[in-house]
Amino acid sequence: MELTVASAHSTAAPSVQRVLVHDSSKCTACCTCMIACAMRHFGVADLEKSFIRIVFNEEFRAFEAVYCHHCDNPYCLNICPVDAISKDEVTGIVRINPLICIGCGSCTFACPLGIPRRDPQMRVAVKCDLCEGDPECVKQCPTQALRYVPREEAYTFLTEKYR
Repeated sequence: MELTVASAHSTAAPSVQRVLVHDSSKCTACCTCMIACAMRHFGVADLEKSFIRIVFNEEFRAFEAVYCHHCDNPYCLNICPVDAISKDEVTGIVRINPLICIGCGSCTFACPLGIPRRDPQMRVAVKCDLCEGDPECVKQCPTQALRYVPREEAYTFLTEKYR
C-alpha cells in the first residue's frame, strides 16, 4: 500500500494541531485540489464549489492557494452572532454548524482572507473543514504543493518564504 503525504501526517487523535500549507514553488495550477474538494463535499467537479482556490499572485509571480487557516484565535468564531462557529481544541479544526448559521456574512467580513462564503442553496456560510483531519486536496495534489503539517511547521515555512 502506497503511503500518501496526508495519511503520513493525519491520525484519528492528533497530538498537535495540523493545518494546510501551500508551497507555490511546486504548484502548477492544475486545480486538482479544487476538484478534489468539490467532489468530496458536493459530489461534483465544480471549481466554484471548492473551499480552496488557486489564484495568481502578481507580486510574487506565482500561483497561491487561498483557504481557511483554522486560526489559533479565529475572528470568524468571535464575531458570529449565533455561535454557529466552533473550534475543536484538540484538532484545531474550525467548523461552521449549518443548523445554527443564519447566513448573515459576519464571518466573511471578519476573516482577514474573506474565506467563509455563503452557499446559495443552503443559505449559510461554508468553508474548509480539513475533511475532518484527512484533507482530500492534500491527498490528490500531484506535485505535493499542499501539505498537512503541524501548525508550528507551517508557521516556520511561511515565515521563511515571505521574509
